[in-house]
Amino acid sequence: MISAKLYFLIAGIGGMNFATFDLNLLRVLDALFREGSTVKAAERLGLSQSAVSGALSRLRRALGDPLFVRHGNRLVTSDYAEALRIPLHEELQRLESLLSPPAAFDPETATGTFRIAASDFFAELLMPPLGDMLHQTAPGIRAQLVDLVPYNYVESLERRNADIALIPDTALPHWIRRMPLFHAPFRVIARSENPAIAGMAAGQTMPIDTFCALHHVLFSPEGNLAAMGDAALEHVGRRRQVAMTVPVFSGVCRAVSESDLIALVPAQLADKVAPDFNLRVFVPPVEIVPVLIIGIWHKRSDKTPLASWMRDRVFHLMKALETGSPA
Repeated sequence: MISAKLYFLIAGIGGMNFATFDLNLLRVLDALFREGSTVKAAERLGLSQSAVSGALSRLRRALGDPLFVRHGNRLVTSDYAEALRIPLHEELQRLESLLSPPAAFDPETATGTFRIAASDFFAELLMPPLGDMLHQTAPGIRAQLVDLVPYNYVESLERRNADIALIPDTALPHWIRRMPLFHAPFRVIARSENPAIAGMAAGQTMPIDTFCALHHVLFSPEGNLAAMGDAALEHVGRRRQVAMTVPVFSGVCRAVSESDLIALVPAQLADKVAPDFNLRVFVPPVEIVPVLIIGIWHKRSDKTPLASWMRDRVFHLMKALETGSPA
């Protein structure tokens, strides 16, 4: 049974007769909300574009509202349609859960896609072992690593349609579950031929004068010019020089490997890529509190067999990155 809230929203215009309304049209409407085009909505639903366009015409007649107005190359929702967007999506998910009771899960025969929203740090540290594990135990399951939503990582679960997100620990809304995974201390990386580190042994603490004199590459998807390292330096009355920001860790490591720039990166990543990028790894000259990385997911998928199985495997791989003491 569809909720009373959605019933009154749908029936609130034009005196629509809900008893004769084709509920299959609601799936089309939800796909149009999510994709913003009849072509992409058709691809999502496995229908032809003409079928989706026809369904949209039927929706407009039944609801007595244009629902979408073309604006350039995209469809813009009417005010009435915008009021339907969230309750309609939630209602369809509730019905899907209601009509799909949990079944015995067999990874060897299971098929499906599991989407992970995370930085490219996890392209290096998670995806290789995860790919090998899936190949060996669940060949029909596809894993996808997608970008986090900038400025609001939690929204990655909705806007990226992600099953989990791997993010720094933060306050979370009530509909989110969390799992602590590992602490990421920081290390300084520099190319082996950088003249400023001549005579310095990998693994030692970089002198603070060297650290502050050299120019830095800063990882920042949002283009920020300061991070945790700068706050730590302020405590001892020092500053560093940020020469550039890069939105991906791979770009940070590449820039350091081909210049005399240095960077602060998570220790696990530094140890992983140092041989390939010909880098030396040093301890920072100031104490920087390690970041706690957590896995988050929507409560609605707590009992979903594939999602639950994949979460367990991903979290097991990630917990192995714990370096020991978080301090």
